[in-house]
Amino acid sequence: MNVITLTGNATKDIELSYSPSGTGFGKGTIAVQRNFKNQQGEYDTDFINFKAIGKISEVMANYISKGDKFGITGSLQINVSEKYGQKRYFTEVVVNGFDFPNKTKQSTNQSSNQNRNQPPYTREDNDPFANDGKPIDLSDDDLPF
Repeated sequence: MNVITLTGNATKDIELSYSPSGTGFGKGTIAVQRNFKNQQGEYDTDFINFKAIGKISEVMANYISKGDKFGITGSLQINVSEKYGQKRYFTEVVVNGFDFPNKTKQSTNQSSNQNRNQPPYTREDNDPFANDGKPIDLSDDDLPF
C-alpha cells in the first residue's frame, strides 16, 4: 500500500496552473521536521515536493500561504526523466487530502476572498485562573476530591 501522511510548513505559496480543459494543477513544497536530532543536537528538515490535481489544488492554493502549517495525505510517486542520456529521478507526493492542525472552525468558514495575511489560528492569552490577582474563593464542596 502506498500511503504517506506529512505535517509541516509551506515553503512558498502553492503554484496553481490550469490545463487547456480547465483542470487545476497545484505544486508546492512542504518542510517537514525530522523526529530525531542529528549529531549537533538539532532537528533536520526535509523539503518534500507535492502536487495536487483538480478541485483540491484550487482549495489548497486559496487557503495555504508561505509559512502556514498544514498536513497532507497522498501517495508517493517517483518519476523518471532522461536528459542527455542521464536518468533523473523526481520524488513527490500526489495529494488526495489536506488539513490544518489547530485550525479553528471560524477560520474554516471564512471566505477565500478575505485577507490572507490573517493567521488561520487563534491564540488564547486569557488565563481563566488568574482572577486578576485576587484570591479565588472556593468551598470544600467545590473540590472534586
